Amino acid sequence: MDLQFLPLYSLLPLTISEMAAHKIAHATLKGPSVVKELCIGIALGLAAGGLWKMHHWNEQRKVRAFYDLLEKGEISVVAEE
Repeated sequence: MDLQFLPLYSLLPLTISEMAAHKIAHATLKGPSVVKELCIGIALGLAAGGLWKMHHWNEQRKVRAFYDLLEKGEISVVAEE
């Protein structure tokens, strides 16, 4: 075995706490929670959909107000000369 290619830390003896730290670190790393991701996705989707719907309601209100004023004759789309 050639010592030239071994890292320095591999030559040092490991203590019990160093070996246990490796296992403890992996115990805290969990995979993604499917239920949590679904709940977050649904909440974000509903929030974005609500904002989009409010935007369209506001645009619809502006268009309706424009056509009401146009019908009453208060405004005109014909340019004045």
